[in-house]
Amino acid sequence: MTEDGRLAWGILGTGNIARKFCRGLTHCRKGFAASVGSRSQPAATQFAAEFGIQQFHSGYEQVLADPQLDAVYLALPNSMHNEWTIRALEAGKHVLCEKPIAANKTEAIAMFETARRVGRVLVEAFMYRAHPQTQEVIDKVRMSAIGQVKLVRTSFCYHTNRIAGNVRFDPALAGGALMDIGCYCVNLSLAIAAVNPIEVTATAVMHENGVDEFAAGHMKFANGIIATFMCGMSVQADNTAYICGSQGYLEIPRPWKPEVDGARYWLKTTPPPSSTILKMEPPPIREFTVGPTMDPFALEADDFASTVLDGKRPFVTEEESIATMGVLDEMRRQIRTCHY
Repeated sequence: MTEDGRLAWGILGTGNIARKFCRGLTHCRKGFAASVGSRSQPAATQFAAEFGIQQFHSGYEQVLADPQLDAVYLALPNSMHNEWTIRALEAGKHVLCEKPIAANKTEAIAMFETARRVGRVLVEAFMYRAHPQTQEVIDKVRMSAIGQVKLVRTSFCYHTNRIAGNVRFDPALAGGALMDIGCYCVNLSLAIAAVNPIEVTATAVMHENGVDEFAAGHMKFANGIIATFMCGMSVQADNTAYICGSQGYLEIPRPWKPEVDGARYWLKTTPPPSSTILKMEPPPIREFTVGPTMDPFALEADDFASTVLDGKRPFVTEEESIATMGVLDEMRRQIRTCHY
């Protein structure tokens, strides 16, 4: 840790998500990028130059061996999360590991057990959970702003033509739509329900590479909540979240990538019915704006630093990460894409 109390970060991986994280680090208050490791020296050199990082290596071991580093941001393919998270923890580093935290639930459990054994912090990097919009929405649910929650409906889709060399389309790297973006929908549904599901089902259309190209999932929880979602890598959708209750609903137009300068969401409520007459009028609408705030990745890095430095409860808990991974395991088992 530096004299001013900031975390010195090591970055494992130089892909697009690592770039977004390092861009966020330039705005955060409690950390900075000090080292980066890549499979290739040119990639590490270019990445370091882009973000003003002093140390760069053609490998990951050298990053973990640096005694000046406090934490590691792990942005490697899903299949590599388990090995390199454990190696980083055992090297004395705190770890912020990109979602999904592992290739399966068994790996996730082993990773958290290692973190406890060595006395280091491990958090799954669901960036959207660190944004105050997400916390406001969860708080309104807890305060019964929409009555009793009944349904959660989410989507996260995009269309890409970049297949060759794309880790998301490689089954050996634990790719697929469920692992890449369906995990967001599962994670938010679990956070809203606040209990683990008792029923999990999924269906998917498979890509010729052997991963799920697009999929739909369903979860039923012990408290009666039902959650459904769609995710896909070759399809467009509105990518919104709806949380529906007995007295109204919340609509979040950008749940996964909230705006920095004023994230908006809507609360639409109706009073309890006074008769048995069916009323179809639209409910009154209240708009809420959150922010302006910092880059979401800066919020994520600062929240993680608060967990390390101050003992703050992490924005995604161990229990949530393991539960999310368990749901993904079952869904991939059903669509026969779980290779781990």
